[in-house]
Amino acid sequence: MSAPAGNLPEVVSREQWLAARRELLAQEKELTRARDRVNAARRRLPMVRVDEPYTFEGPDGTVSLLDLFEGRPQLVLHHFMFAPEWDQACASCSSAADGIGRLRQLHVRNTTLVAVSRAPYPKLAAFRERMGWQFPWYSSYGTSFNFDFHATLDDRVAPVLLHFRTEDELAEAGTPWTNGPWTPGMRGSELPGISAFLRVGDEVFHTYSTYGRGIEDFHNGYHYLDLTALGRQEAWEEPKGRATPLGLHVGGPAMRVPDEYET
Repeated sequence: MSAPAGNLPEVVSREQWLAARRELLAQEKELTRARDRVNAARRRLPMVRVDEPYTFEGPDGTVSLLDLFEGRPQLVLHHFMFAPEWDQACASCSSAADGIGRLRQLHVRNTTLVAVSRAPYPKLAAFRERMGWQFPWYSSYGTSFNFDFHATLDDRVAPVLLHFRTEDELAEAGTPWTNGPWTPGMRGSELPGISAFLRVGDEVFHTYSTYGRGIEDFHNGYHYLDLTALGRQEAWEEPKGRATPLGLHVGGPAMRVPDEYET
């Protein structure tokens, strides 16, 4: 257990704290209203019909994308990094998955949540049992699903679109890993992401996808940590020097799959 490093909050009276808290409340309300506007804009996005007959492997054998909805009109899908050749799933994706609890609050709101990975289903089932997870997890092994939704990048299978940037745009902007262009050595790169789908009758439509920091709300208890004085305990946070960085950020050196932590 690491202690606070320094630069801790000022100690004040309750009255002074309340005045400062009210100032922050104004900023929080502004953020809430901005989030509402962005969410409304997200709901206004156009959608794309999914015509490819994708199939997945699950506990009951082969199923279609339509089957993943479980009869509900909405589907939220975690692109869970677990390549076919890996022995276990990505630690960062596992961190997000470890926070998925009961799904009843989604179900009563007409929404199904699943995870999809490229590893063969027996690997997923074994890892799911090891972690004690309950959410549905399907394999897209042998299909183009991950590539088509840009959760696995390989220009030989589908055009590269990394965080919605093409190869030409990446040549100018750089990839998040190297700040350089896309190269053939990056073929097979796995990305975490979340996609949303809408079912209208027997037709399926793709309505939304997000990657990178777009999915961080579902990682590492960030919603709770952002309420605390020490925050996420990551090196980039302000104010500097308050907490010793733990290295538990996404892709960090101390990140492990959940059952490998000592606590």
